[in-house]
Amino acid sequence: MKCLIIGLGSIAKKHIHVLETYYPKIELFAYRSQPNSSTYRQVTNLYNWEDIENRSQDWDFVMLCNPTHLHADILQKIKHWATAFFIEKPLFHSIPNNVSLVQAFQNKDQLTYIACNLRFLNCLTFIKDYIFNTKKISSLQEVNSYCGSYLPDWRPGQDYKKVYSANKEMGGGVHLDLIHEIDYLYWLFGKPQEVHSLFRKQSKLQIDAFDYANYNLVYDHFAANVILNYYRRDTKRTLELVFDDRTVLVNLRTNRVYENDTLIFSSDQKGIDTYQLQLDYFLNLLSKGELKSFNDIEAGWETLQICLNYEAKR
Repeated sequence: MKCLIIGLGSIAKKHIHVLETYYPKIELFAYRSQPNSSTYRQVTNLYNWEDIENRSQDWDFVMLCNPTHLHADILQKIKHWATAFFIEKPLFHSIPNNVSLVQAFQNKDQLTYIACNLRFLNCLTFIKDYIFNTKKISSLQEVNSYCGSYLPDWRPGQDYKKVYSANKEMGGGVHLDLIHEIDYLYWLFGKPQEVHSLFRKQSKLQIDAFDYANYNLVYDHFAANVILNYYRRDTKRTLELVFDDRTVLVNLRTNRVYENDTLIFSSDQKGIDTYQLQLDYFLNLLSKGELKSFNDIEAGWETLQICLNYEAKR
């Protein structure tokens, strides 16, 4: 089996680690735009796009891991390939001009998956069962999702102002970078009836992209509030579910769940484990010839529309 990787940054290297560790028989190739690019691990560098295009039938799946603002251009070039697509979140960084591209994929029998690894985090899979298998959804009153961390600490040794996260034109901004929160709420509860949002640049980080996002997602009998930021020094990532008779707190960093302050679930699972589970899921679908994933381009497109609600209105 052969995999073509487009974009060889930090996220691609996490996927490569998993593939080389658990799927060593998969041959890995990477498209490199610079002829002097160094070789990474066992990945074979490819430099000529025309040759890659001519070998399109060789690629069993493509991993799209380049900066978000380049996704549309690459997908436009390779949409006719008869292969499976593993696309790093978010799908795109804007709505305009991408509708026809999404429709092109929706009209094909083709496996696509938008990589949102938090769907494989044990505490969230527990909550999904907790809510629906115990029929507690009807007593849910309020949902609060929070993710705050300090952008300069994300990539030690790099100037945080130069990475895509800090630059709007490269698809950066806390709302896109942390689309995980929107994605898992969509996964848990479906598409909201209304979306209200606020985006700001309000910290001292001096970046071009938004460093604060606030959402209110309106569902049938409850609302979900989401706060995201780049400037919190003491990292916090939580999900709070307020029912009519109890409060459930999910700590995504420690993989623990509390009900009225009593621990009801804990896991030793690490973050990298979710990347393995995600690839296990995708490759299992691929090996079985399945053409539908639970987070395909259509789902990723809906999540992106929720994420970009504010910008779409402007």
